[in-house]
Amino acid sequence: MSRSRTIRWVLLVAAIAGLGYLGWQRFHGEEHPAQADAGKRAPARVAVPVKTAPVEKADFPVYLTGLGTVQGFNTVVVRSRVDGQINRITFQEGQFVKEGDTLVEIDPRPFQAALDQAKAKKAQDAANLANASLDLQRSTRLGEFATRQQTDTQRSTVAQLTAQVEADTAAISNAQTQLDYATVKAPISGIAGLRQVDVGNIVNAATQTGIVTIAQIEPIAVIFTAPEDQLPDIRAALAAAPPKVIALSTDGKRALSTGTLSLINNQVDTSSGTIRLKAVFDNKDHALWPGQSVSTRLLVATLKDATVIPDDAVQHGADGLYAYAVNQDNKAELRKIKVTRSIDGRSVVDEGLSLGEQVITAGQFKVQPGSLVTTAVASSDPAQAKVAQE
Repeated sequence: MSRSRTIRWVLLVAAIAGLGYLGWQRFHGEEHPAQADAGKRAPARVAVPVKTAPVEKADFPVYLTGLGTVQGFNTVVVRSRVDGQINRITFQEGQFVKEGDTLVEIDPRPFQAALDQAKAKKAQDAANLANASLDLQRSTRLGEFATRQQTDTQRSTVAQLTAQVEADTAAISNAQTQLDYATVKAPISGIAGLRQVDVGNIVNAATQTGIVTIAQIEPIAVIFTAPEDQLPDIRAALAAAPPKVIALSTDGKRALSTGTLSLINNQVDTSSGTIRLKAVFDNKDHALWPGQSVSTRLLVATLKDATVIPDDAVQHGADGLYAYAVNQDNKAELRKIKVTRSIDGRSVVDEGLSLGEQVITAGQFKVQPGSLVTTAVASSDPAQAKVAQE
């Protein structure tokens, strides 16, 4: 009896397990009609969101880029032309001084004394000349009562004293010049640098160390280089009109000033294969400073009606440069292109694209040739966004 009871329990458990399995199969095995139909259909294609820009025709400036150094248009080391002690300094370091402004005053007393002495000597010689002239007149009136030798001697004395007075006049002029040199004035307008002397110092005309350096910064010059193979284009541009030069910060992101090319150096640097150029800038805002390093752009030509696209549309591949264009079906087409110039975020395309086409500028990493794309027209109202889907 125990054995038969055990068999009945086993059969009961087996029956329950079988019924449970059939119920699970019925519940999970049958699909909803809508799901079944969706499974039978082909999977939907999802459009890739991208940004686009049109291919345009525009005048494209051709620049030669380089590096340069700002230099004062004129730089003068101010030195003393006389010996003496400095009594007063009338300028501030870093001050903008004008031509003729007083910079330093040297003790003028020795030079004033020399001037007074020269004037006194002239007065003495002038008195002697006047007396000799009167004696010559008396000798001339005596006629035959005065010997010819006496007359000739008196005439020679007058000539000697006349020459002496002229020498005294020159000595006075020289003494006045030395006195003027005691007041040191700015020879040009510009920025005064660090002074090399203080009040009380003794300066000498023979000393090479100057009092201060003045750099002219209005206008100011930039010396930069260009490859020697660009020399024909630069000369042609300079022959037509002084070409524009833009000075930028060293990272090339900020324009500092705009000027013109003034000259090309008379020889090429054979060690580097470059030619030195000089550009002049008005620099009224003092954006350029002597010794400053800058990036330069020299305008050598302007391409008329060039085919232009944003740099972001240009892609690099194993076979060269390419771009994705969007066709009328809003599908991406891979176009091999030829780019000849690129600057300021724009590139000139000679082959592969036509005016009016749309090129993808963002989202290319998700795009394959033939991919459906979604583009949005820039608008302040999101509802006006144009979505192109199949």
